[in-house]
Amino acid sequence: MLTGDLRNQIDSIWNDFWSGGISNPLEVIEQITYLLFLKRLDELHTAEELKASRTGRPMERAVFPKGKDKLGTPYKQYRWVEFKNKEAREMYTLINEHVFPWLRTLGGDGTTYSQHMKDARFTIPNAGLLAKVVDKIEKVPMEDRDTKGDLYEYMLGKIASAGQNGQFRTPRHIIRLMVEMVEPKPTDIVCDPACGTCGFLVAMGEYLRERHPEALTNARLREHFHQKLFHGFDFDNTMLRIGSMNMLLHGVENPEVVYRDSLAQDHAGEEEKYTLVMANPPFAGSLDYESVAKDLQQVVKTKKTELLFMALFLRLLKPGGRAAVIVPDGVLFGSSNAHKAIRKMLVEDQKLDGVVSLPSGVFKPYAGVSTAILLFTKTNSGGTDFVWFYDVDGDGLSLDDKRNPLLPDEKLGPVPKEPLTAEEYVKNNLPDVLARWKQRDKEERKRPRTAQSFCVPKADIAAQGYDLSLNRYKEVVHEEVVHRAPKDILAELAKLETEIQQGMNDLGAMLK
Repeated sequence: MLTGDLRNQIDSIWNDFWSGGISNPLEVIEQITYLLFLKRLDELHTAEELKASRTGRPMERAVFPKGKDKLGTPYKQYRWVEFKNKEAREMYTLINEHVFPWLRTLGGDGTTYSQHMKDARFTIPNAGLLAKVVDKIEKVPMEDRDTKGDLYEYMLGKIASAGQNGQFRTPRHIIRLMVEMVEPKPTDIVCDPACGTCGFLVAMGEYLRERHPEALTNARLREHFHQKLFHGFDFDNTMLRIGSMNMLLHGVENPEVVYRDSLAQDHAGEEEKYTLVMANPPFAGSLDYESVAKDLQQVVKTKKTELLFMALFLRLLKPGGRAAVIVPDGVLFGSSNAHKAIRKMLVEDQKLDGVVSLPSGVFKPYAGVSTAILLFTKTNSGGTDFVWFYDVDGDGLSLDDKRNPLLPDEKLGPVPKEPLTAEEYVKNNLPDVLARWKQRDKEERKRPRTAQSFCVPKADIAAQGYDLSLNRYKEVVHEEVVHRAPKDILAELAKLETEIQQGMNDLGAMLK
């Protein structure tokens, strides 16, 4: 958890960028990302030096080479520890003319971070702004992994609050709910085919650290965690750089976060590769048939991106693999042949586990669309018996554009630090979602369809044309109206008239 002082330090850096002429929040965080990466490279080099000194052997992997660059500047001056103390103009010239051209050549070392730095552009406009930002980043404590991650998440939150860039960010408490529901294992192979800032992958890593510490203490599992567990695709290079840095600052050494147009490229090599898919992909409308991967068209013939992503999830998952994905409500009840086909496929050919209906304000202020979380297992042989539905009324925040918290921090999210009262559960349904989800094959089967959650047998869903909208199955409790006989009503009115007359008489007597 960030202290107010740390938040103020980040706000101060952010304000320096704005007053210095960089107002695009994506550009601000991109420039901060480059500087954090340079600081990280210096840390890695220092660690290698200490290791070499301790073992008495030469450095195995020196980040900064010995000698000088072709302009005669020693490479050691590229290090954060060296340039942070230089005079502002000298520092600016060094970074602009020497460090950044070198940074763009680092892709050859094979790490996901260095690959995304090949297009790095230095856009800080003047020496004064650079000196201010470097000085303030130096004062921010970055030794602790949790602090690093929280700081970066706080900066990413500024993207969400900036309007049109918010679509890159799914609310973290919704991501945490989805991760808690799928319960990742240290042996999983996870993919987000529209990863953006890598929010789902980061949350999964944090979950595994908390719930499965063996993921980092067992040598085999630790290598899997750092090298093979996390996979993310995106076709926005800025998002890839930001997402990769987010993973790095959360302690994942080498995730596969790569450039890929998930809907346009065929999926040879990716087909049935993953045991878990989590995503909130962009639903932009329609694509041309010619620009859609042919293997997705074989799953469902459509131009609609929301249905193509559903086809993609099924294509990527191994048999037995699970998915938790956010879809617009139209996927649940759309009447086109393609909509019906994809829903029938989920119910009849795979195992549809649950549908969580989210309130329409969850993605405000930048989108008011109604959405749902779909949870399913790929089987290729059916298995749906009952589908569990939950109607979320409140997620702990106001559902207007301000999205203010309705409860203290310790009572927010799906796993609050303090227990909630009955009144507080009304404001934050997420812990209840998680508790009832775990009972979906037991007590939840007994709930009436008038409840906030309930189960629907597959036969009922098939009879409704595979409509998956919760309101199709929810029953409303009608308040019973008692009709009284007219003679009883007249008798009561006569009694009331007598009482009023008696009161008037008593009042007249008192006044005399």
